[in-house]
Order: sequence, then structure tokens, then C-alpha cells
Amino acid sequence: MINKLSNLKSTLMAPKRLSIIPENSHWLAGEGAGSWFHLELVGKDYRIVRYSPEGRVECTGYFNYISKVMFNIYEPFEFLHLSHCQSVIIGQSENMFFFERKS
Repeated sequence: MINKLSNLKSTLMAPKRLSIIPENSHWLAGEGAGSWFHLELVGKDYRIVRYSPEGRVECTGYFNYISKVMFNIYEPFEFLHLSHCQSVIIGQSENMFFFERKS
């Protein structure tokens, strides 16, 4: 798996995931901050929701992935930096997948 913390100096450990944050959400630590990301397949679209550590929805939207390799939502993956409300990077195996917000 791709090392997502290699460029960060001091990252936050994942806080306890509150019950209002979906169970299969992923913690993405940052320097002095972090967010939970949840990904689900809705039809042919990927819906991504970013939650604060306190469970507040920071942003949500539908995303297209623009990578040449097929992404498999059912295989292990991790959110990578720089992921935010307009674009998200996901690592799976040795591949990186770039998702762009469409709505």
C-alpha cells in the first residue's frame, strides 16, 4: 500500500469514530487536523462524504474517477493527501486513483 504519511511531520491519530460517522469510513490524518472520509457507490457514481472528527459533515458530493486502471470499491483502499472537497486521491494496491467532484 502507498505510504500516505511519508511527507507529514506530525499527524493526529484517528479519534474514536462516533456512531454518526458510517462504520466503514477512513481516517485521513493531517498535520494538526484530520477528517473521516466515507465512499459509497451510487449507481455508476461515487459519493464521498468528509466528516469532521466530531461527526459534522464538512462536504459531500458525487465524484468521477479519472484513472486508467479500474478501481475496485470492494478491495482494501485508503484515502491519500491531498484529498479535499473538490478532488480526492485514493490508493489501492500500488495504484493511485484521482476522483474529481462532478456535483
